[in-house]
Amino acid sequence: MAALLVDVIRLLTVLNLLLLLGLAAVWGRNWWDLRSKHALGLFLFATLLIGENALGAYLFMLDPTVSAWVGNPELVPPPAQTAMAAFRVLEFGGLAFLSWVTYD
Repeated sequence: MAALLVDVIRLLTVLNLLLLLGLAAVWGRNWWDLRSKHALGLFLFATLLIGENALGAYLFMLDPTVSAWVGNPELVPPPAQTAMAAFRVLEFGGLAFLSWVTYD
């Protein structure tokens, strides 16, 4: 079960990054064309979340210490792993909705 939760965290982190890159492209182009504060705010929001998810992807997949630590249920109890996965699921849901609204 612990390995599945860590795989869910890794997968959703990458999916969140892909959604954010698409949103940042649209919102950045809108800001460039319109010069509105709203578009700039959305672009900066996406940029900051790209940084957060990129760091998460690095830590959960590439960093040898953290990726081994997070996947070990003796060091990180299953409720904590479940909470990390739940945060990624909620973020993905929010980004999926924002993507739908943006591309509609």
